[in-house]
Amino acid sequence: MTHITPQIFDTYLIIMAAMALVVFVALFFIKAGYGVFFDPKWGPAMPNRLGWFLMEVPVFVTMTALWLHSERTWDVVPMAFFAIFQIHYLQRSFIFPWLIRGNSRMALGIVLMGVLFNTCNALMQGGWIFYFSPTYPVEWLWSPQFIVGTALFLAGFVVNLHSDRIIRRLRKPGDTKHYIPKGGMFKYVSSANYFGELVEWVGFAVLTWSWAGAVFAWWTFANLAPRANAIRRNYEGEFGEEFTKLRRKRIIPFIY
Repeated sequence: MTHITPQIFDTYLIIMAAMALVVFVALFFIKAGYGVFFDPKWGPAMPNRLGWFLMEVPVFVTMTALWLHSERTWDVVPMAFFAIFQIHYLQRSFIFPWLIRGNSRMALGIVLMGVLFNTCNALMQGGWIFYFSPTYPVEWLWSPQFIVGTALFLAGFVVNLHSDRIIRRLRKPGDTKHYIPKGGMFKYVSSANYFGELVEWVGFAVLTWSWAGAVFAWWTFANLAPRANAIRRNYEGEFGEEFTKLRRKRIIPFIY
């Protein structure tokens, strides 16, 4: 990325933030066709496990390449940012897909869009951390931003893992019924796994104190909030009062 100027990188962040707004609005009218909303119109289907792996692994690989080819490879603070970021995608690329139960499918179109965004996001985060950010002094590791942001990231990571575990255990082998997830942050929101992921990337934006991190947090909300709304409507339609009496929000406890 050495041939890219800071001005070009800043323009890239602005374009990505604007695209997130478009996606945010569009997803209230178009359901992304994966998971419970799988739709063959998005292209040929593949096993869900393979689809998730192919979507998530480009981030891990691209970030690693940007790290190895930068002049900051062994700088302490960028290494800390890199390690924290990669914790999520190590789990998401190499562990999460193989924990998925059942034989659900994912459309090729969804996979390709995921690959495109994840690669672009790796260029945002890796570009900032390893190429365009000011030099972070080692003292940054005990700054309020780093401490608070890391705590948020880890809390969100734990909520995300715990919520995914609750969802996986809703069905016994061979069962195809739908159930209302309960426990953990599902007490407060119908998409607790999404809440955990949102908290993670808000935390990452804080710990890096960067516009690149903020744009990713905005993208996370823009992508997941409309989907959380669709999931809540799906629960309302399928379970009626059994679900509505729980008075859960969609993705942010007590707010939305």
